[in-house]
Amino acid sequence: MMSFKAGRWLALAACMATVSLPAMAAEETGEPTHAQPALPTAPLTITGANGVKHVFTVEKAMTPREQQVGEMFRPSIPDDGGMIFVWPFPRQSDMWMENTQVPLDIVFIGADNRISSIVENAVPLSLARISSHGPARATLELRGGITERLGISVGDRVDSVVLAGVSSGK
Repeated sequence: MMSFKAGRWLALAACMATVSLPAMAAEETGEPTHAQPALPTAPLTITGANGVKHVFTVEKAMTPREQQVGEMFRPSIPDDGGMIFVWPFPRQSDMWMENTQVPLDIVFIGADNRISSIVENAVPLSLARISSHGPARATLELRGGITERLGISVGDRVDSVVLAGVSSGK
């Protein structure tokens, strides 16, 4: 038989668990309120038609929550950094800049691992939809203005281990 004191302790613990579970669920599913911790990274190379290679170290946003939060609330993006969103198969990719404090270049990568479109200097905090205008295998976010500065353009090849094994949709 359980003592009255032990029974009260168990009831209190059960009550605390029911209070903290919804709070944890909100952290994982509610509206983001702060930057997410740095995600695992992978090297990524963009090779231009002239053979010039640009090397980045990009964070991999792989889960739905990581993709939802993305670069939100971050005060800066390094020149050689960024974030890649890899889709399970080529699909329409729509992004936005809600809670994103810095301009981004949004690079859409086609099934052939070539850049299919670029939106330069997306406006911070904008709710406007930024579309790939066709199937994208992945979406890459880089520091605003970097694609123009480095001469990165549509048709350039993107290579990264994070793109290996992703279905090309063929």
